[in-house]
Parts: sequence; structure tokens; C-alpha cells
Amino acid sequence: MIITPHHIKENKQIQTYIRRADDTLAAMGYTEHSTAHVARVAHFAEKILAHLGYSQRTCQLAWIAGYMHDIGNVINRIDHAQSGAVMAFRILDNLGMEADEIATVCSAIGNHDEATAYPVNPVAAALILADKTDVRRSRVRTKDPAQFDIHDRVNYAVEKASTTLTEDGAVLLELTIDTAISPVIDYFEIFMDRMLLCRKAADKLGLAFRLVVNGQTIL
Repeated sequence: MIITPHHIKENKQIQTYIRRADDTLAAMGYTEHSTAHVARVAHFAEKILAHLGYSQRTCQLAWIAGYMHDIGNVINRIDHAQSGAVMAFRILDNLGMEADEIATVCSAIGNHDEATAYPVNPVAAALILADKTDVRRSRVRTKDPAQFDIHDRVNYAVEKASTTLTEDGAVLLELTIDTAISPVIDYFEIFMDRMLLCRKAADKLGLAFRLVVNGQTIL
């Protein structure tokens, strides 16, 4: 059976896992990982592969992987990529998706967390790029600076963020950071592994990865 993004988006089980996974992370003090996050990741992962001329079906699989990538957080933040891949396998298998497509989606989900990730296929590479470039103030749950940890502080300091695909073949992440809220060095303290992973993912797709912070090219 051909499982489309529409089937995934309308699936009540998946919606429940996304919502409850975000509840889990909220209880642990993590930034927002709700439908807003996974929808952004899904659309940008799909856009990357469409821009590169991949088949419509491959682009759809990138959307599906992006939308489902964080459901493992409903179990625990630790190893959530692997938990999510197992959960996705069961859901997609029950929906009747073909084994080869399930393998693509599940390997992408299982390889999106920087602690264990590797861009094992184009869908995984697109998922990594889409997920790790979603940096924005609106992901911070509390608005009280006294309660900020370093992740809150860095995300809240981002006044403007944009991720674009350039004509010369690069994924460009541009950030404007209020250094009165968070020095740029704090960004690198928590995000350097993610940015290096983005470079690997871009390379898998034959792209470059560029990071510009406050007008300065960093990577």
C-alpha cells in the first residue's frame, strides 16, 4: 500500500505519540518538540530532496521520516532515535507500507540524533539537515530568563533564523543572535556536534553546509 504524508498526518495514533512525546520533553525541561517542530522538519526535508531532483516518492518518505522522527521521546529522551525507529516500524508495517520503504524511513529516524547519527541514505541526510537547523525563539517554553538553561538561552537569543538552499549548492543557515542574551560561544558549546553532523549530511547529498552568525561565516 502507498502510504502518503496525508495518511501519516491524519493518523490519530501518530498524533498521540507526537503530543505525548512533547509532554515528556516538557516535563524534563526540554525545548518544544511538538507538531510545529516535526511539521517544519518534514516539509524542509521534503524540500531539500525535491530541490535536488529526487523522485516524488523519495521526497514523500523524507516527509514521513521528518514527521515521525521524534515519537521515541514518548519512551525516553535517551536513545529516542532508536526507540522511535522501532515504533515507526510497527506503525508503518501495520499500515501496509512496503518493507523497502519502511527500511528507508526507519533507518533515517534511527540516525537523526547527533550522539549516534550518520547520514546512511538521502532521506536520513535530509532529515538531519531539517532537524538540526530548526533553531528559533518560539521553541523556548518558559519566558522567564531566570529559569533558562543554556539550551533555552541560546534558542531565545536567536532573533532571526533562516535556512535556505543556495544556487551554488549549499544549505545555508543564517542566525541573528542577541549576544546580550547569549554569547555566540554558548551556541557552539551545545550545537557544534549538530553543525558538524549537518556538514556530513550535506556532503552525502553533494551539497555544502554553511553557517553564518551575525553576518560572520563560521562554517
